[in-house]
Amino acid sequence: MPASVARQTRRPRPAAKSPVDSPERRRLPLLLRRSWFNLNQSFRRRIAHTGITPDQFTVLRTVAESEPRGLTQRELSDQMSSDPNTIASLLERMASLGLIGREPHEKDRRAYRIHLRPAGRRKFNQARVLALALQTEVLQVLPESRREEFLEDLARVADACHLAAGKGSRSR
Repeated sequence: MPASVARQTRRPRPAAKSPVDSPERRRLPLLLRRSWFNLNQSFRRRIAHTGITPDQFTVLRTVAESEPRGLTQRELSDQMSSDPNTIASLLERMASLGLIGREPHEKDRRAYRIHLRPAGRRKFNQARVLALALQTEVLQVLPESRREEFLEDLARVADACHLAAGKGSRSR
């Protein structure tokens, strides 16, 4: 076979693997997904008797920790990093259960302020104890001196993912 044909039929050499892409490395997406999935499942089982879901707890907590006048649906979607349509559906169910109320926004006629109703506050307080116990249990795998630093690092990773998501949607 002539040398020119042999060069054309050779398989290209695989590119050298970067340390970030090496098969032995841990993958951020898989670790985050596995952590979230297992945390969510554990929390779901622990709060099942309260009659709320982890997502409903997150709504209750976010609203409880907000300004006294409540949050708009948009603010809630942003703070929860969730799709507005998903939040709308979730809020409908929660309102029908008497957990939250909606009051017309004082300036924007299209918006409503979301606030906790007494039943929602009771459910939040009941589930909050379980959430704190689970967080304490999970974080015990880290030395106490590193727990707050870990949460700060995780917040930075979450912020970087948020920025990356924004860049990705603009470039398309």
